[in-house]
Amino acid sequence: VQLQASGGGLVQAGGSLRLSCSASGRIFRVGAMAWYRQAPGKSRERVATFTRGGDTIYADSVNGRFTISRDNAKNTYYLQMNDLEPDDTALYLCYLEVLSPYKGNHWGLGTQVTVSS
Repeated sequence: VQLQASGGGLVQAGGSLRLSCSASGRIFRVGAMAWYRQAPGKSRERVATFTRGGDTIYADSVNGRFTISRDNAKNTYYLQMNDLEPDDTALYLCYLEVLSPYKGNHWGLGTQVTVSS
């Protein structure tokens, strides 16, 4: 299984970006999927999650501004980011839990988001 994240870039504060994460390989059933971010000097933060049950969970820092969504037919999920702030600057990584045919936790390489003030 491979994950390819895209959609990052440079944007001014207040702007928007939509990140995509496309999964390829043998994937019959998925579990949780999530977006994390890693900023220099900071610990990795989980910003948005689809649980196994389909519920969405957001970090307090992005709640109300970010929205996670997915297209199951394409094995692709998204992170819509609105009202971006300089503190949102980070490398954004996608995570996918695969349940079958082989259980595994998979990470994409990430896409850089830079928000200028």
